[in-house]
Amino acid sequence: MTSVQAAPFPWSDVWGQEAAVQTLRQASADPASMSHAWLITGPPGSGRSTLAYAFAAALIADGPDDEATMRQVLAGTHPDVTALRTDKVIITIKEARALVERSYFAPSAGRYRVIVVEDADRMVERTSNVLLKALEEPPEKTVWLLCAPSEADLLPTIRSRVRALRLREPDVADVARLISLRSGVDEATAEQAARHAQRHIGMAQRLAVDEQARSRREQSLRAVLGVRGVGTAVEVAGLIIQAATDDAKALTAERDAAERAALLRTVGIAEGQAVPPAVRSQVSALEDDQKKRATRSLRDGIDRVLTDLQSMYRDVVMLQYGRGDHLINTELRDELAALADAWPVQRTILVLDAIADTRESLERNVAPLLAIESLLVTISSGRTP
Repeated sequence: MTSVQAAPFPWSDVWGQEAAVQTLRQASADPASMSHAWLITGPPGSGRSTLAYAFAAALIADGPDDEATMRQVLAGTHPDVTALRTDKVIITIKEARALVERSYFAPSAGRYRVIVVEDADRMVERTSNVLLKALEEPPEKTVWLLCAPSEADLLPTIRSRVRALRLREPDVADVARLISLRSGVDEATAEQAARHAQRHIGMAQRLAVDEQARSRREQSLRAVLGVRGVGTAVEVAGLIIQAATDDAKALTAERDAAERAALLRTVGIAEGQAVPPAVRSQVSALEDDQKKRATRSLRDGIDRVLTDLQSMYRDVVMLQYGRGDHLINTELRDELAALADAWPVQRTILVLDAIADTRESLERNVAPLLAIESLLVTISSGRTP
């Protein structure tokens, strides 16, 4: 088990990444250790973005005692930080060009200008090429921080122009301890959330505090275990899509309403007042962005269900090989043990391959309902359709 110790500010929210923090602390203090572009990679929930913003704060501040500047950076209000956080399916060329243009501005108040791209893996090839020149010939005081799950998610031309920093995957005990400290939930709930989230800190936090999210997860897994043919496959696929849709709406509805209210306040329109024609284009643009974000949120929700299914059938394989000591879904041990006895291991591996193929198909815009139906038919029959 790895001990979880908080580093000095602004690194105090980065947990379980002592080696990475040490590397970036040294770089922020010693120009000889600096690079003009960094690629921070690690599994979902490992803290890539948290680490990137802590690094940005240390770079921009005038030394480790300049806490006021660092807090401004972490709050997202410092003029020398430009961040791209996308809730949409891809990062657009327009967004990339705006970042490049911003990167050529000299720092206005801090030591550096920092450009943070939280989901660099959501750039298609044409968009990535927009960044190349800025990465090849960066201004002296500009630093790029790209975040992605792995180096393979970016083009080789991008990878060759950045310094890569790989984060470690935290232990379940580390994540559980962090979640318990942050949310105040009991140790058992925190441990279960960390285990079910497969050490993804953000998802573990949500499972720990949201009983409905925990319930939807359990219902989805048990429903899949109950699939016995094409008829139930179609029915359960519909339930999974509906659950993912409800999950996405729960995550986005409150934020959408707050954004709309903030926009209307900015242009001086009171709540309930009709939107004048001059402002409708701004409202329409906001609604378009929210629709794109809803699409991404739904895809992410379906992908979370598939990730949970992978964990379940991974447990089956572990049991089939006599390794029942590190199960993710211990609450389903009896059902999974029965499945492990009933199936040959080759069938379980086929199911795991089918889940991976389904995740890739959804990234290629295959209709979600059809993709899930096909997957469940494979699970119930042991054969690909």
